[in-house]
Amino acid sequence: MSQASNKLIESQSPYLLQHAHNPVDWYPWGEEALNKAKIENKPILVSIGYSACHWCHVMERESFEDKLTADLMNESFVCIKIDREERPDIDNIYMDAVQAMGLQGGWPLNVFLMPNQKPFYGGTYFPNQQWKNLLANIADAFANHEDKLAESAEGFGRSIARNETEKYGIRSGKIELDPDELAEAVLQLSSQIDSEWGGMNRIPKFPMPAIWNFILDYALLSKSQNLEDKVLFTLKKMGMGGIYDQLKGGFARYSVDGEWFAPHFEKMLYDNGQLLELYAKAYQTSHDDFFLEKIQETYTWLLDEMLQEEGGFHAAQDADSEGVEGKFYTWTYEELSSIIPEEMPWFAELYNLKPQGNWEDGINILFQTKSYSEVAAAHNLSEEVLNQKLKEVKATLLSIRNQRIYPGKDDKVLCGWNALMISGLVQAYFATSDQKFLDLALSNRDFISKKVTVDRRLYRSYKNGVAYTPAFLEDYAALIKADIMLFEATSEASHLKSAERLTKIVLDEFYDENDGFFFFNNPSSEKLIANKKELFDNVIPSSNSLMARNLHQLSILTYKDEYAEISRKMLGGMKNLILKDPGFLCNWASLYLENLIPTAEIAIVGKGAKDLANEFHQKYFPNLILAHSEKMTDTVPLLTGKTPDPQGNALIYVCFDHTCQRPVNTFEEAISQLPYLA
Repeated sequence: MSQASNKLIESQSPYLLQHAHNPVDWYPWGEEALNKAKIENKPILVSIGYSACHWCHVMERESFEDKLTADLMNESFVCIKIDREERPDIDNIYMDAVQAMGLQGGWPLNVFLMPNQKPFYGGTYFPNQQWKNLLANIADAFANHEDKLAESAEGFGRSIARNETEKYGIRSGKIELDPDELAEAVLQLSSQIDSEWGGMNRIPKFPMPAIWNFILDYALLSKSQNLEDKVLFTLKKMGMGGIYDQLKGGFARYSVDGEWFAPHFEKMLYDNGQLLELYAKAYQTSHDDFFLEKIQETYTWLLDEMLQEEGGFHAAQDADSEGVEGKFYTWTYEELSSIIPEEMPWFAELYNLKPQGNWEDGINILFQTKSYSEVAAAHNLSEEVLNQKLKEVKATLLSIRNQRIYPGKDDKVLCGWNALMISGLVQAYFATSDQKFLDLALSNRDFISKKVTVDRRLYRSYKNGVAYTPAFLEDYAALIKADIMLFEATSEASHLKSAERLTKIVLDEFYDENDGFFFFNNPSSEKLIANKKELFDNVIPSSNSLMARNLHQLSILTYKDEYAEISRKMLGGMKNLILKDPGFLCNWASLYLENLIPTAEIAIVGKGAKDLANEFHQKYFPNLILAHSEKMTDTVPLLTGKTPDPQGNALIYVCFDHTCQRPVNTFEEAISQLPYLA
């Protein structure tokens, strides 16, 4: 590998720095590279990936570290490397382009552009020989048929510049809500659930938290034990799977099979923030200690392996160590037998360990398919004794594992992903009443205020003392959600004020009056060939659905009807799509549910308000906004005018659309006033 460095050497992104010593003359995205392409009239090669991406590493080893391949790239192209986590806006544009070409999207994403940034060809991973042939063919086509490529690029340029709302025939507007229609959508979703392993019936298997959040909410509000059981079953199977790090905690991105068995071993902060929130809700709903175990272990992983010294959370852990996927996490039978010989009989049964390996190359992934009670009974142990033994064995194996070479770490801090983790930590605090979860959430929020906010402006990324790249809608929307939850947890009005301040920026700078939705990128930050809108919920809920739900909840807390009006119009635009294809619109479906049944507005005022609020938090109630104060206050509209009883003790006001029921002083009386789906 050449030790000479290219222009990526000045980057903060670990992914870009991984390519800084390639013989390819890489540039980061920016004026220098874009101007060079225009001046020299060269096509641009944009290559997009991220640090935990397995095939990105493979293509780097095969092609970008190869001198002959690099010479071909340098001679005919201006080569730009992009970290998709830092620049999801550019990734969105060129992913759209590749799909418009009828090609499969994925990463690494390699797209060829005219000097004016309009794309004419692309693809994902290419083996080296194929890549070299493609480079030669495109260089030849540009030299001899530039006009034809330009014509093709104009067509794709028009396609990606087309507004998403126009593409899907979406018009924001008034909406009629029908419980039967939503029930149909739930039935459609429910029919796609894998009854044997949980999750959706497809391979590979992604956790998709937005789906399970919606189905759980719907189950609780319609009192459907069957649907609730399906959600809890899925979360059980996921938590028992190889997708979950059985020794340390934390979830990998997905499993390559349908059984949650063999993951791509990378751990992303955004998955773990959302799954922490979901498992906390599962614990609030069921009080099953299995879910509590996953909450506690994931917290420990976060604290030990993802927290940086200033209070931010790192972005991701790689799948590979020493160039081998999963090497850090897997074991041979022989190795385990030598470390825990006496415990091996029950441990091997618990995790499906085989002398010849349960995965490939004689390797074992820890994969639980039987419950603790079944394994305990089979080995004449009480469940309590098995759990104690398991704790000790995990500690022993972790001490050995910690001596291995760690997987690569992407140590940049991403604002939106940190905000998703804040929400997860607050939900864990609600579920357990354990202050450590709230303290970590508050410390991380403080970090975002001090380090990732400059002159009251939010930034996307932070590393080495520098905040860079103006924030996207995803960052604002996730942080507003986190602020609303922090307000509910602490009753500190500053969190609500922060949510409102951020919302004002979003409305001023991201809102498109033409169709009533929000741009993903701030159009005034940088001129791109298209301003995209993110509408579909995927592994992360879409930034528009997050924002629509934030506006709904803020309208309740602040009594500002203009928030509710924008949110309802957005829902009106999405309604037909939600009902047609709910699988990728589940966060929108949650908003439908919140509008279908009036959202409960709970105000608790007086001595003992905090204890009463904790009673509400310890059980999970969907579609409920709560504010509490130990004394009368007018800092928050929802609390204004609410009084304690004559002795100063807390009263609970259950209200709907700013109209309150008779105030009561016990949790049981209050919850009897909550509505359900008939």
